[in-house]
Amino acid sequence: MPTRSAGFVGFPDVKMKPVKIPDFFFTDLLPQIDDLAELKLTLHCFWLLNEQDGQLKYLRGADLRSDETLLRSLSLGSDLCTPVQMLEDALDRATARGTLLQLEIEIGAPGNSNEADEDWYFVNTAKGRQALALVRQGKLSELREVLPDEARLKVQRPNIFVLYEQNIGLLTPLIADQLRDMEKSYPPDWIDEAFMIAVAGNKRALRYIQAVLKRWETEGKDERTHEAGRGDSEAELRRKYIPDEFSDIILG
Repeated sequence: MPTRSAGFVGFPDVKMKPVKIPDFFFTDLLPQIDDLAELKLTLHCFWLLNEQDGQLKYLRGADLRSDETLLRSLSLGSDLCTPVQMLEDALDRATARGTLLQLEIEIGAPGNSNEADEDWYFVNTAKGRQALALVRQGKLSELREVLPDEARLKVQRPNIFVLYEQNIGLLTPLIADQLRDMEKSYPPDWIDEAFMIAVAGNKRALRYIQAVLKRWETEGKDERTHEAGRGDSEAELRRKYIPDEFSDIILG
């Protein structure tokens, strides 16, 4: 169990560097944040970016995962998850909320054993969005200094957390775990299409989406189902996509 400190003794009597945080954070973003780890991560990101110079201000996921100060802060939040697990969940939440903008960088040639991925994060400010756009366009001169010649940007699919919150409902830790399992188990195209079917059929439930994916996995997926859900009746949706054992629960 994490050791609890005796309390904060106060700021030292020395000159300290201020950290700039937009007032919009307190008026609009803070009331939306309902997870302590996400809040700690968000404030930590502001602090780290405040220390950076130049036009390209970003955070590498690898650096965050090895940041002892951040991990120590997160270690006090739960006895059930490791600090790294809490960080991953906080990154997913902050990205889904739109606080952080994620960019995936692919290093090396496809199929090369040295190929690796990096995740970068920008705070969703006007400057952050501008820097992200310039990076994607390869127009930022500083980009050459931080990326190897063989690095290239990935075309990133919608984050599954964003997909869920925009189409189904609020994210919870339990749902987040199920969404991660879905990402590991099914192709991205299947997941996108299953969400589309749920929305088209007005069956906005994770169990419905899981049932669609499970049926495709067990019975095979008809590639023509990209038109699925458009004009189908509820009975047709039940017949096409929902295994019998789930139909009464989900569509009943």
